[in-house]
Amino acid sequence: MSLDDPAPAPFAEADLPWSHPLAGGLSRLGRRIKLGDRKHPWVLDTALIVLVAVMFCVPDLVDDDDGRRRGFDNSFIHLPWPATIALQAGLILPLLWRRRRPTLAFAVIAAVFFVQLGLGAWLRADVALLISLYSLALHGQLRRLPIACAVTACALGLFAVRLPSQVPFLDALFVLFSTITAAVALGLVVRIRRAQLAVLRDRAARLEIERDQRSKLAAAAERTRVAREMHDIIGHNLSVIITLADGGAYATDLAPERGKQALLLIGDTGRQALGELRRMLGVLRVQTGTPDALELSPQPGIADLDALCARIRAAGPQVVYRTGGDPSALDRGVQLTVYRIVQEALTNALKHAGHDTRVDLTVNVEDARVRIDCHDTGPGTATAGPAPSHDEGHGLAGMRERAALYHGTVTAGPAPGGGWTVRATLDPTPLTGTTGTTGTIEGAV
Repeated sequence: MSLDDPAPAPFAEADLPWSHPLAGGLSRLGRRIKLGDRKHPWVLDTALIVLVAVMFCVPDLVDDDDGRRRGFDNSFIHLPWPATIALQAGLILPLLWRRRRPTLAFAVIAAVFFVQLGLGAWLRADVALLISLYSLALHGQLRRLPIACAVTACALGLFAVRLPSQVPFLDALFVLFSTITAAVALGLVVRIRRAQLAVLRDRAARLEIERDQRSKLAAAAERTRVAREMHDIIGHNLSVIITLADGGAYATDLAPERGKQALLLIGDTGRQALGELRRMLGVLRVQTGTPDALELSPQPGIADLDALCARIRAAGPQVVYRTGGDPSALDRGVQLTVYRIVQEALTNALKHAGHDTRVDLTVNVEDARVRIDCHDTGPGTATAGPAPSHDEGHGLAGMRERAALYHGTVTAGPAPGGGWTVRATLDPTPLTGTTGTTGTIEGAV
């Protein structure tokens, strides 16, 4: 083939055998037959017997002796019609249970065939022996198939021996054994094809189940993520609002200006929480407008920690915030994780230590590691109350999950000199195809 020769045309779909209208019609007919056979299995077996009787039994009864035998006069005898009908019934009636009891059907037909040979006769209904062999290869136990093939070969071999001398013995054996091979091969091909279809159907069913399971797991993971974000947003801002409200109510009588300032801070904190909730819930709703209509803003990062500390200071605690290294160079995902961990630690300090505590916060980036250290001095004398609960809640679970995304560990517990300490260490490299080191939390806030 030279370079100037035109490229072969692509194989058109209409040229495929299964695209022919006749193939489609036969396929639909086959499906209808299978559907009807499932509902009435005896109908198909009865129809087969009727077809064999019309095609192979009736000619043996209506043909005259001279026209039917021709060259077989010296080899086979012509039985009277009662004996012929009896042998025909013994050959074709067992086909009724060829699918339910294929071995028994074959054994009965083979026995009748040997009886017929013993009488020195032959019938067109002997084709039932090949049909039963095909049914055994299709529906029966394969370990019994070699024995059935040997019995059939022996029966047809005896038949070939009785043929007149004008028919070469080896040619007769070749033709008869070819029919055995064709019956067995056809039965095995259909059996293998049905097994392949069954495997494909089972695989499709399992794939559907796995698809549904993946959808459920994805939905569960999304619900967990939304619950964690809701806790980070609502839990922190509500803690600040409650503390400001309590302080404002206390300062209303003594210093009205401080009460007014607390109310303004409550409004700012509430508006910020509402904005974060709108941004988060906006991606969960189906948008009816254009993407430009959705108000978007970036997730908080390390640069927003100053504003976070300012809101905590407004609620009463003294917050000392220090940084080391270059936190702004971190990936946005790492910055969001650092922000959420610090937010949870400060919220817990405000909730359990009160507004008289002092919080020392340090975010340090060094040696490709991010270290977070948040220590509070504990509740003051004016706000001393019951010890905080040590039950793990959504906040600690959220810190653990966020830290695990970056090979991180988080420890939380009482400090030796009093108060509470939360320490976290993160690796800025996200997990890629490995399970990584699961983040752990010791203790609870």
